[in-house]
Amino acid sequence: MLQQMRRVARSKPAGIVLALIAASFALWGIGDVIRGGSADTSVASVGGEKIPYEIYSRDYKNATRNASQRLGELTPDQIRKLGLADKTLQDLINRTAMDGYASDLGLVVGDDQVTSDIRNSPSFVGPLGTFDRDKLLQVLNTYGFTEPGFIAYVRQGDMREQVLSAARDGFEIPPGFGRALFDFLNERRAVDYIVIPESAAADIPAPTDAQLKAFIAAHAGTFSVPAYRTITYAEIGPADIAPQVVVTDKQIQQEYDNRKQNPQYAYDIPEKRVVEQLNFKDAASAKAARQKIDGGMSFADVAKSLNQQPIDLGEVTSEALGDRGPAVFALADNGVTQPLKNLAGYALMHVSKIEPGSQKKLDDVKADIRKDLADKIAADRIDGIANDYIDASGSGLSLPDAAKKVGMHVIHVAAVDANGLAPDGTKAQVPDDPIFRDQMFKAEVGEDQDPFQGKDGKEYVLNVDSETPSRAKPFEQVRDQAVQLWTADARQKALAAKAQSLAAEATKDNSLDGIAKQFGVTPKKSGALERGKATGDLPAALVAKIFAAPPGSAVGGASSRSDAYIVARVTGVRHPPAPVTDPEYQQFISQVSAGTSQDIATILAMAVRDKKGVTINQKMVDQATGDSGEGS
Repeated sequence: MLQQMRRVARSKPAGIVLALIAASFALWGIGDVIRGGSADTSVASVGGEKIPYEIYSRDYKNATRNASQRLGELTPDQIRKLGLADKTLQDLINRTAMDGYASDLGLVVGDDQVTSDIRNSPSFVGPLGTFDRDKLLQVLNTYGFTEPGFIAYVRQGDMREQVLSAARDGFEIPPGFGRALFDFLNERRAVDYIVIPESAAADIPAPTDAQLKAFIAAHAGTFSVPAYRTITYAEIGPADIAPQVVVTDKQIQQEYDNRKQNPQYAYDIPEKRVVEQLNFKDAASAKAARQKIDGGMSFADVAKSLNQQPIDLGEVTSEALGDRGPAVFALADNGVTQPLKNLAGYALMHVSKIEPGSQKKLDDVKADIRKDLADKIAADRIDGIANDYIDASGSGLSLPDAAKKVGMHVIHVAAVDANGLAPDGTKAQVPDDPIFRDQMFKAEVGEDQDPFQGKDGKEYVLNVDSETPSRAKPFEQVRDQAVQLWTADARQKALAAKAQSLAAEATKDNSLDGIAKQFGVTPKKSGALERGKATGDLPAALVAKIFAAPPGSAVGGASSRSDAYIVARVTGVRHPPAPVTDPEYQQFISQVSAGTSQDIATILAMAVRDKKGVTINQKMVDQATGDSGEGS
């Protein structure tokens, strides 16, 4: 029962508390966000504090880099759909607002705290498992920070955290709310139910022509001839270019040499070892420990005898260990070095596992490299052909003539619908490519189009020569189909109404017996039902109705079977006692409290920013992201 609580620790029920909390912040006032532009190069200002273009550009680039690392290389359109530009801007605005608020409160953060935060960050741990200044500078360079700028960034973050933690820390939902949420999530219900036969609906009279025409109008797509377009398009793909592509052995060798230096290809994987070490203040102490190992004690037992916990360096290469690498990599598995000098004094280093290196020779990967290079060359040539087409088209040539001039294949299609079908229902001679089909009906009739790449890697260009609009089929042609669909729809509506009527009757009688007798059936029993979960004949929508109904009452609704309806009467409701002393229950309460407290902090940040007022310079935002603003 506690598993379900974990899934909804941040669900709508938990948000009930937030509505009350949010109301208290209304006293702050809500300021409109004004989007404008001026000679100012900042992207936004918060209460007079400007957000520089450079800072926003840096954060946006970092956001896109992080997203690409998680999701793979992203196109500009995919980045736009992820909303990274606006998310980055809103985060910066919130941070700036809270920085100003912390400053207004006179909060300060000392150098010791900032230094501790940086030195203890796992992002800056070097190969020895300790803070590494070179790693710090490497990370800062990657993410576009100067060292002073990063120190200021950490200091501001600590100041913001002082404010937010005051609003957030220590919050715990009231015990009564926790138990109510537990009851809601773990409630179980049982019903008796009857599946209403189709015969329960009165005979459906034949529809009038007026009823049929109204039904056809309401379902026009079902009774219409689709729009057809006459198109002319040209295409060229990698298969067309492949016979012309020659990849030389010299190119393959150069690519192999380049890939050997790139960890992405893992052509040359150095040997790694899992290493741990014990530190000693002086050489004598290290030698004494080494003598114990020579006497038969294990490295772990020596550590215990010294009341030390070995430092785990993880998997390391010889290069990462510097001048100690040769000694460590000369050891066998489970070997221990002689005392080695290090920054803290002396150390014994223990090899707990050896990960052999590997190297892919040129012959191992030659075929793959040849194919990759051929594909790249073909793609480059296809891009060039697309540009040549634009030049030829711009000189006044028609699509067929421009396409033939640059070597593209030209195809004419007399009629095709949005699904790629011809009027007779067969597949039209168009690519089975969603991007192509989308362009086919997005393009304006008679308007020259630029080349575009399909999902299949081909380059296309198309013109829509003409269009036959969608039109309704003649009434007599669709009359029989319409009668069939109208009758089925009317029968479903009649069954739904009958189920509701019978449910009201069962609620009034406080029993399903009368209905069961009426249809000559025996009510079925459901067993324990869980909120929101379909089971057997009962779909999720009907289960939701069952959980919303008072005990003893009945509800009606569609069955899991396509044409059946059900009347179900709630026969039992059970709420298990909240296991308030169970550690898992207490963990759940902590999770809900933590999620709610984080929302409190978010509400505070939004209230502060709205009180200060925000102005956005959209022109500079678009310039930083390379977005013209169109289509957004």
